[in-house]
Amino acid sequence: MHGRKKSYLCLRFSFGSMFSERPFIKKRVQIHQDAYRLLIDACSKIKSCKDSRCYHHYYTNPIFEATRLDACVVVSSIISEFPNAVWSANENGHNFIQYAVINRSEKVYNLLYQMSEHKNIYRTIKDSFGNNLLHLAGRLAPANKLNLISGAALQIQRELQWFKEVERFVCPLNVVQKNSFHETPQMVFTREHKELVIDGEKWMKATAESYTITAALITTIMFAAAITVPGGNNQEKGIPIFSHAKAFTIFAISDAISLFASVTSLLMFLSILTARFAEQDFLFKLPSKLIIGLAMLFISTTSMVVAFGATLYLVFGHDNSRILTPIAVFTCLPITAFVTLQFRLVIDLISTTYGLSIFGKKRNSVLY
Repeated sequence: MHGRKKSYLCLRFSFGSMFSERPFIKKRVQIHQDAYRLLIDACSKIKSCKDSRCYHHYYTNPIFEATRLDACVVVSSIISEFPNAVWSANENGHNFIQYAVINRSEKVYNLLYQMSEHKNIYRTIKDSFGNNLLHLAGRLAPANKLNLISGAALQIQRELQWFKEVERFVCPLNVVQKNSFHETPQMVFTREHKELVIDGEKWMKATAESYTITAALITTIMFAAAITVPGGNNQEKGIPIFSHAKAFTIFAISDAISLFASVTSLLMFLSILTARFAEQDFLFKLPSKLIIGLAMLFISTTSMVVAFGATLYLVFGHDNSRILTPIAVFTCLPITAFVTLQFRLVIDLISTTYGLSIFGKKRNSVLY
């Protein structure tokens, strides 16, 4: 009962306190709270009116449906009321942890971290086909789960993260253990993800090729700009005519930054095009190269636009400071466009590669 009250308070706080000022959010919070109370009332009704030997007839289907939908609050509430629910099995003989791995329900899977020594049974448990938990992690995720992630490369990365997480959890012997079809978990993963790896390679190459052209163009332009400085050179000394102007210093620094950044970006994208595209490369190596390439491309594009703006001011605005305003405004346009168009991709790459893991203990309370 104490655990149930604590779960309810956590649920109410997490949904209510942060968004209490927004009416439409408050309505959704109220729906969640009403649904939670209905769940608790249903559990209480079952416990008070039914024979304890028949409880599993009422909670088995709900706990597996909640697992499929990754509704960890529902799963944890049912287990709190009916502890034996952790041993429930569906028509395929899978318990709720195995089912969570199959359906990539990370919130339900993370309930393992709240369990006591009982979780050790899941380290070695097998289904009717001899598949341990790592074999199940080697299966391809359901289409509705994969579609939540943009890009085939990020999809295979998430699949690898799941495989590595379960690999750390199971016993070392299970990593090389074979199922009834004489397949190790790695063999299952390779077979199930063969097409996804090919799609990830195509997506990564297509992305790198498009950015390679852009980086090459910027490199060419900025190299030419460094040789042909604005205003030309003094014929006697060879020194640029505007060398003492502050705008010329801005141009020179921006041009150098843009040139070096675009070259670095070009090398990153070329290294992606020539990569071997092994399964494990999608976990960290390839996404890191793409992140560095995109970051350098953004820096080079920004510096190029700043250098162009400084050139315009040197040539046309040295006697008219009012030209600075339109130059600054138009300078921001391509930078804003680049950020807007590529922001989602960059954020997804950084969050999935360097962000916090989706796995781990989320609450300190003991589940079972």
